Amino acid sequence: MPDGITISLIIVVILAIGFDFINGFHDTANSIATTVSTRALSPRLAIIMAASLNFVGALASQSVAKTISSGIVVGSVPQYVIMAALIGAIIWNLITWYIGIPSSSSHTIIGALIGASIADTLSAKNVNMMGHGGILEKVIMPLFASPVIGFILSYLFMTLLYEVLRPLSQFVVNKWFSKLQIISAGFMAYAHGSNDAQKTMGIITLALISSGVLPIGSTVPLWVKIVCAIAMALGTSIGGWKIIKTMGANIIKLQPVGGFAAETAAAMVIEGASAFGFPLSTTHVISSSIMGVGAAKRISAVRWSVARTIVWAWVFTIPVAAILGALITFAIKAFI
Repeated sequence: MPDGITISLIIVVILAIGFDFINGFHDTANSIATTVSTRALSPRLAIIMAASLNFVGALASQSVAKTISSGIVVGSVPQYVIMAALIGAIIWNLITWYIGIPSSSSHTIIGALIGASIADTLSAKNVNMMGHGGILEKVIMPLFASPVIGFILSYLFMTLLYEVLRPLSQFVVNKWFSKLQIISAGFMAYAHGSNDAQKTMGIITLALISSGVLPIGSTVPLWVKIVCAIAMALGTSIGGWKIIKTMGANIIKLQPVGGFAAETAAAMVIEGASAFGFPLSTTHVISSSIMGVGAAKRISAVRWSVARTIVWAWVFTIPVAAILGALITFAIKAFI
């Protein structure tokens, strides 16, 4: 094999592609749930559109990938640590997908990587918690800020739309926003690709740097971008129907104008985060944006019991994924 190309690196790349694929069908709901629930598009067309624009978005930038490859863990990272993080992230994604909870794939892989790194050294010395571009700045602060911004922005946007559209009949509003919602769903799908696919690109780049295939500080190779974009698009094409139901119907019954407001607000927040390299949870943002749209109508329109379950999933994702990453690291080290 060429220098640096090892069996463990190949396994890591395969696991990363698998995680990206699962991320695609786990997070399909982020971009198409509201469109499907309002019947602006058929499920088949919605998924085709989401898969295509996820692919385009995934190729758009690499700021988030750089955060993952160099901002979370510093120093040399053993391949088995990255392997353990990916296995832990895949397990948690499959669990939350199976029970229909829209948790964050982004925070899952970050939490698992933190836990695996700490378990490897039995310390947090390799975890960039407080440094420039580290976890506090790039992950924790956006974790709390982005859902709040999404909620407020969608609430204000929906309130404005209510005022502007008040003279029009419901029939006319639904007719026009059924078309406009297709545009907003496309924007959301593109935004999802530009942020979420970047995490896997960053993980693979981290593995390539750690193995010596790439020098420290390298950007994401083109082949990594293409492979991750394809894996995300293929995963999206399968669809995650349990989570789509939770996002599109169980939180609030949406009309096309509400779906348009939620998707537009969420996509704006995600695109802004991607520009600054924040590995945002697209799930958190679209969920809170849907809640903001519901609250603009009336507080009781939101099914807060469902929202509460989603929020608990947000809170537990990083620590649970960290524990899984740590346990799998211990297991792997016991056999090597």
